[in-house]
Amino acid sequence: MSAFAPISSPSQVPWGAKAFGGSLGEDRATWAACDATALVMEGRRQSAILIDQGLADKVLERELRPEIFETTCRLHGQPLVLRRHAGHDHGYFFVSTFADDHLRHHARGLAA
Repeated sequence: MSAFAPISSPSQVPWGAKAFGGSLGEDRATWAACDATALVMEGRRQSAILIDQGLADKVLERELRPEIFETTCRLHGQPLVLRRHAGHDHGYFFVSTFADDHLRHHARGLAA
């Protein structure tokens, strides 16, 4: 699994709560099945997860909060590579810069 600037803890940030409330209803207990952080806390494991995050992303501190997922992975034994990139935001150039790394990450996973 890999992601570019994900909302990996949607139950804990405004965008995620808005999206989950609108699509899954207001019962927060039902949100866990779609929340990566909650899934790791429940013991769901994947092979190593790769996340790239631009540090110049305007929504990093309020909406994305990768540190929540990072801490949860560390506490629950989920392998995670979280790479933070100075000068990158959430746009096309960011994704295109690191897309090959994500393809190689998945190729290694498929070969294992």
